[in-house]
Amino acid sequence: MRATQAIIHLDRLIRNLHFIRNLTGTAICAPVKADAYGHGAVPVARTLLAAGAGCLGVATVPEGASLRKAGIDAPILLFSMPDPREIPLVLRYQLSPFVSDCEGIRLLAEAARRSHTTVQVHLKIDTGMGRIGCRPESAVECAQNIADSPSLTYAGTATHFAVSDSTDPADKEFTKMQLERFCGAVALIRNAGIDPGILHTANSGAVLQYPESYFDMIRPGILLYGYAPDPALARMAPVAPVMEVRTRISFVKSLHKGESVSYGRTWVAPGQTSIATLPIGYGDALPRLVSGKFRVLIRDRLYPLVGRICMDQCMVDLGRDSGITRGEPVSIFGHPESLNAADIAASIGTIPYEITCNINKRVPRVYRKSPLGQTLGPEQKHLPQTKEFPGQPKS
Repeated sequence: MRATQAIIHLDRLIRNLHFIRNLTGTAICAPVKADAYGHGAVPVARTLLAAGAGCLGVATVPEGASLRKAGIDAPILLFSMPDPREIPLVLRYQLSPFVSDCEGIRLLAEAARRSHTTVQVHLKIDTGMGRIGCRPESAVECAQNIADSPSLTYAGTATHFAVSDSTDPADKEFTKMQLERFCGAVALIRNAGIDPGILHTANSGAVLQYPESYFDMIRPGILLYGYAPDPALARMAPVAPVMEVRTRISFVKSLHKGESVSYGRTWVAPGQTSIATLPIGYGDALPRLVSGKFRVLIRDRLYPLVGRICMDQCMVDLGRDSGITRGEPVSIFGHPESLNAADIAASIGTIPYEITCNINKRVPRVYRKSPLGQTLGPEQKHLPQTKEFPGQPKS
C-alpha cells in the first residue's frame, strides 16, 4: 500500500454523530454525497446507519445506485434533480427524490405508473437559496399534485438555507425569513388538507444556530465529518476531523545556503538546512496553491512546506540537526496535533469541504473504527445497518 494514505477514523465519525443527535434530539439524514465528502460513501454510510442515522442523502442517481448495489437498503434521499432519462433508475433503486415543480412530479408519477410501483418524494421549497425548489406560493399546487397521484407517496417537505452558517446580523435575519417562508408554505399545505410528511430544513449551520429549524429531521453535512461550516462557529462544534491524511518521508537531503527547491525556484535556503521530500502532491489533491503556506506534523512538531508543490511530491524544511530520517511518518492534516483541512482551506481562501472532497482515489482509504486503531477493510462488510427512521414510510 502507498505510503500516502487517508486514514478514516470511524470512531470520530460516530462521536460526531452522537454530538449532533444529543444536541438536536431529532432524526438525522446523513449526507454521503460526493463519496461521503471524500471519505468513502459505502463504509461511511454503513457506520452512520449503525450508529443511529435514519437515512442517507446523495446528490446523484449513480451515487444512490452504488449504495444499493453495496446492499444498503435504508431510505436514500436524492437531493438534486435527476435527468428525466434517469427516472427509471430512481425507481429501480428506490431512491426518494426531491421534487420542485409540477412537471417533475408528472414525469415521476407517469414513470412510476408505467412501472406499477410507487415512489416516495420530498417536496423542495425554495425559500431563498435560489437553486432548486418551488416558490412558497406554488407549494400547495405541487403538494396537491403529489397527493393526487396514486403512484407517489408524499414523504416529506424540505428547504435549504443559504447563510445559516453566518453570524452576520443581516444573514441571521435572512435565515429567519427563510424559516418563516417555509412554515407559511407548510401551513398552507396543511390547510389544504394535505399531510406534508417529514419536515426537514437544518443543515450544519442551522444545527448549531437555529434550534427552531430542527422539525422532524436534520441534514448535517460537514459537521459529521468533523468541521464547523464556518470558523466563527468552531467553538460551538466539538467535533473531530474524520479524515487524516498521512504519508512517510521518501528522501532527506542537505541543502546549502542559496540553493533552491522545486519548480520556479520560489524558495531559496537562507542557510544550511535539510529538506525532506514527501510522496504527495497536487495529483493527490494537496492544493498547489498551498505551496509555502502550510506546515505538516513530524515527530510532534510542525515543519513548513517549501517550494512549489509538484504533482506527486512536495518538500519540507527540517532545519539543521533535526535527526529526522527517511521513512518517518508525517501527518499532512487531521491528526489531533496537526493542522486540519480547515487550516488548508483558510490559507487559500476556500472551505474544508473542498479539501476533503478532492482527496482523490489515488490516495487509498484505510478505515479505523476504534481509538485502539482496529483497521477495517474498505468494503466494511460486517457493519450492521438500520432500515428506517422515525416517521419515514418504508421503501
